[in-house]
Amino acid sequence: MAQFNIADAKAHFSELVQKALLGEDVVIARDNKPLLRLVPLHVAGSPRKTGSAKGQVWLSEDFDTTPEDFEDYVR
Repeated sequence: MAQFNIADAKAHFSELVQKALLGEDVVIARDNKPLLRLVPLHVAGSPRKTGSAKGQVWLSEDFDTTPEDFEDYVR
């Protein structure tokens, strides 16, 4: 994650926009405290890339198993 203070972000805004468009995490900070993240907008109707999240999404084997301490709340 790249973090930039407001003055640097102001001076290099077009570079930061390009980084965000390329998928980099761009954070703008004040006094070294993160304030906001620069992210691209996804245009409605733009085609999704099939398989783009492959290997990034997973569910544990017990995903839909009710925890033992919640049994009283299940009908």
